[in-house]
Amino acid sequence: MAYREVDPITLQVIGGAFDTIAKEMGHVLYRMSFSSIIRESQDLGAGLFDANFNTLCESDSTPLHIGSIPGYLRGIQETLQGGEWHEGDVIIHNHPYYGASHSPDVAVVIPIYWEGELVGFSANTAHHVDIGSATPGLIIDIPDVFGEGMLFAGIKLFERGKRNDAIWQFIGHNSRMPKQLQDDLNAQIAAAELGARRFQELIRTYGKETILAAANQLMDYSERILRKRIAEIPDGEYRAEGFLDDDGRNRNQRLPIKVAVRVAGDSVEVDLTGSSPQVPTGFNVPFEGSTKVACFFAFRALLLDTATSNEYVPQNEGSFRPIKVIAPKGSIFNPEFPAAAEARFTQCNRVIDLIVKALAPVLPGRVTAGNSASLSFAAYSGLRPGGDYWVFLEVNEGAYGGRATSDGPDAIDNLMCNTRNNPIEDLGMHLPMVCDRYELRDDVMPGAGKYRGGIGVVKVQRLLTDGSITHENERHTDVPWGAFGGGEGAVGKVEVFNIADTATVRSLPAKFSGLATKAGDAMAFYAPCGGGYGDPLEREAEQVVDDVLDGFCTPEHALAAYGVVLTAAGALDRAATLKRRRELGSAAGHGSAAAAS
Repeated sequence: MAYREVDPITLQVIGGAFDTIAKEMGHVLYRMSFSSIIRESQDLGAGLFDANFNTLCESDSTPLHIGSIPGYLRGIQETLQGGEWHEGDVIIHNHPYYGASHSPDVAVVIPIYWEGELVGFSANTAHHVDIGSATPGLIIDIPDVFGEGMLFAGIKLFERGKRNDAIWQFIGHNSRMPKQLQDDLNAQIAAAELGARRFQELIRTYGKETILAAANQLMDYSERILRKRIAEIPDGEYRAEGFLDDDGRNRNQRLPIKVAVRVAGDSVEVDLTGSSPQVPTGFNVPFEGSTKVACFFAFRALLLDTATSNEYVPQNEGSFRPIKVIAPKGSIFNPEFPAAAEARFTQCNRVIDLIVKALAPVLPGRVTAGNSASLSFAAYSGLRPGGDYWVFLEVNEGAYGGRATSDGPDAIDNLMCNTRNNPIEDLGMHLPMVCDRYELRDDVMPGAGKYRGGIGVVKVQRLLTDGSITHENERHTDVPWGAFGGGEGAVGKVEVFNIADTATVRSLPAKFSGLATKAGDAMAFYAPCGGGYGDPLEREAEQVVDDVLDGFCTPEHALAAYGVVLTAAGALDRAATLKRRRELGSAAGHGSAAAAS
C-alpha cells in the first residue's frame, strides 16, 4: 500500500509519541511487577509493531528483549491458537523454535484494531523467575527443550476478551513461584493494554493513514542512516575468533566462535560458519530470537550510538534491514529441534565482542577493547519452613574494555546485558540470603592501556538455609583482548565456601546446575576485567597515580605496566618515571616514550 508523505513537523511529533509510548509501557511493566528480576533488574522489553510485525518503537530496556519480538510475532502467526487474531485476544508465547529469544522470556501480545481492521500489535517480553524447568530458576545441563519448563506457542490466554481459566490454572500449577509468575503476567498484560490504547489514541488524533505513513517514513529513515554509516566502512571481510569454556557438562572441551563480517556497499553480512556444532545441553542459541538480534545490536551500538552520533535515529525495524546473519543449521547459533536452548546469553555477548574486534582496524574510534562480554546469571533457591519454594535470580555486572577516549566503565553490565543491579537491601528483606561482599575486584588488574579496561565486580552471596545454586557464566579461560597496544584484561572465576570454614575454598567452573548447598554456604563471583586500549606508556602518569591512590592499581603494576614510579610517600617520582618509560619504550621497540606527565 502506498502512503502519502507526512510533513516533517508531524513526523517528529508522531516519532516522539512512539518513543514515549514504548518508554511508558516499559515503565508500567517494571513498576507493576513483583519479581525482582523484572521489578529491579528490569529484564524486559516493550514496544509497538505494525501489522507486518515491524518494530515501530521500543523501550530503553535490555536490547535482546525488544529486538527479538518480531521473531515472536512471526512464531505466533505460525502457531496461533485457532489460526486467527481477534479483538480482545491476549497471546502468550515463549517457544524457542518459534521465534522466542529463550523460554523464560515470555511474551504477551495484544493485537490492535481500528474500526475492525488489524493495524498493529502491542507486545512485551519479560524474564520470569520460574516456568517449571528442571532446576529452579535457571537451567543448563538438560537433554532437550522439553526440560526447559512450560512452552507456550501462540496460546490465547484471553480470547475475545475472556480469560482462559484452564490455561491460567495450568500456569499456576506448573511453577515453583506461581503467584509471582501470574502477577508478573498481569503486569505484562497491563503494559500491553496501555500500548494498544495509546496507539489507538494516536490514530484517533492524526488518522490511520497518517500514523502508518509516518511509521513507514521513520523506519525508512533509520534504515537510510544505518546504511550511510555502513557505507563509510571500507568494503571487505573482517574476521575474529574466540572460544567458550565448555557446554556446562563436558568440561575442558572448548567451543570455538568464529565471526566473519562482510561489508559490501551499504549492507553487511555476519557469518558464524565454523563456530561450534550444537551441544547436548541448554547452551545453544535460538537463531531467530537471539542470534540475529545480537548481530543487529552490534551494528546499532557501533554505528548509531547516541553518544557518538550527531543525529537521533529512532529505534525501529529500519535498523535491522541492512544486516544479514548466517549460522549453519545444527551449530550452536542455530540448533536443530529438540536441542535445549535456554542458557544462550553469553554466546550472544561474545559474538558482539568479536564483531567489535573484527572491525577494530577500520573503526578504531568507535570500538572498545575486549569487554567482559559474559553474563553472570545466578539462581538461588530453597524451601521455606511451610514447604513453599523461594527462588532469586540475579544478574551480576561485568566491565567494558578501554575506549578511544576514556577508560572502560567499571562493574557494569555490558553490550546486550543492560539489566540493573538488584539492591542488596531488597535481597535481605525478602529472602534468606545475605550479601557479604560487593565491590570492585582487587585480586587482578584490568588491562593496561592509554585507557585502561574496566574493573569487574566481586560479589559474595550467602544462603541462610539449605538450598541450591545454578550459575550461567563464561570467560574463565578466554581473556578479554587488548586493543592497539593495550594489555589483556583478566578472566573471571567462581568460588564456593562455607562461612564456618572460610579457609576451605572450592573453585567451580563458570556454569553449573543445581549445586546443593547448606546453610552458611556462599558463592563468590569474580567478573572478568576489560582489556586496555592504546599504549600504556601514553597514559598520563598522574592518572596512574590516581588509580593507585584509589586502589584501582597497585604500585607494582604501575611500575611494570605503565612505567610509573612512586615515592615512598605515594607521590609521582617524575624523573624516575621518565627514565623508566624510556627503558620500557626501548625494550618494546618504541621510537619514543610518553612524557612523565
